[in-house]
Amino acid sequence: MKQVYLDHCATTPIDPRVLDAMMPYYSGEYGNASSIHGYGRRARQALEESRERIAQFLGAKYDELFFTSGGTESDNYAIYGIARASRTDRRSSIMTTAIEHHAILDPVASLRAEGIVSKTIDVDRDAMIDPDDVRRKLDDDVFFVSIVHANNEVGTIEPIETIAPICREKGIVFHTDAVQSVGKIPVNVTELGVDLLSLSAHKIYGPKGIGALFIRKGTKIESFIKGGAQESNRRAGTENVPLAVGFAKAIELCLHQMADDHSRILRLKELLREKIRKQFDDVIVNGHASKSLPHVLNVSFDSSKRLVDGEALIMGLDLHGVAVTSGSACASGSLQPSHVLLAMGRDQLTARATIRFSLGRGTTEDEINYTVDALKEVVARAEKAKKPSPGVG
Repeated sequence: MKQVYLDHCATTPIDPRVLDAMMPYYSGEYGNASSIHGYGRRARQALEESRERIAQFLGAKYDELFFTSGGTESDNYAIYGIARASRTDRRSSIMTTAIEHHAILDPVASLRAEGIVSKTIDVDRDAMIDPDDVRRKLDDDVFFVSIVHANNEVGTIEPIETIAPICREKGIVFHTDAVQSVGKIPVNVTELGVDLLSLSAHKIYGPKGIGALFIRKGTKIESFIKGGAQESNRRAGTENVPLAVGFAKAIELCLHQMADDHSRILRLKELLREKIRKQFDDVIVNGHASKSLPHVLNVSFDSSKRLVDGEALIMGLDLHGVAVTSGSACASGSLQPSHVLLAMGRDQLTARATIRFSLGRGTTEDEINYTVDALKEVVARAEKAKKPSPGVG
């Protein structure tokens, strides 16, 4: 059976060139970067060179980039670190959107127990934020705003470069979760105007288990993990040199391949979209038509025209060897409607009947054609299963 991986938003395969770059630091160059002997100094040099390369890619200074265990920790660090360093009696509100990743939403919700108020910015039917709406809602009590750069479910790219200066004018710290956008589209912290930015290696063909948080110099933030002086006293714990080297190599490959990857993958995405639309006239394409990540296609079956079990679609495609997801959270083994799609105004049944396709460097036109043929068969089988069986006797 053919195997087709179209879940690159969840994770990407590690590039062999990344693995090759990492291997020496698992064997001969295994020193602790905090040690002062030769082994440690060589490890420190590899770590700092990796930091410098990633920072340059983002348009940041090397001492503004701090390694973490991944995007989730970076988001948590930004939320808790700013909340505990910058909250005052006069300013005690955090503002974010209804379409954030749970790595943002859950920490913000947990801070309510500490007396912090959370405020939500709405989105339109394309998951787009209106900067003027942000400006209107920024009360004097808001001290921190976090808005995703590109949504992980529908791919909409938000106007961060317009929103961040609005916050800066009011003395409000601004963070963006760029886990899905770094390496896929140009991301420059100076051009965006952000104070903090989260990124992760395993979304760009790098290793799992490492991410980073950009913290603009002068931003007041409390250390997230304590117990050592690593990462300039920002994050305690032995630095993972092999993963940092792999992260930097993945970034280097993005630097050289991003433009070519973008055009090729976008062409395949458009092919997939048109083939699905031609096959199913009741499909809704979720996300902005043009301001969207090149590799993400999110589609829903309109519940007013066709009732389809979304989980059956995902599992049916899996039986054909096609790996996709709904982009929704799963709880207790049952598919839950996506909070992103609900925020965009989709009804619950339509939100449940959703598939997120996310393409990658290895995706081919043949795989796109195979996927559409498989989807046609899966939908037909799902509809047939809903029809009552003829009576007996």
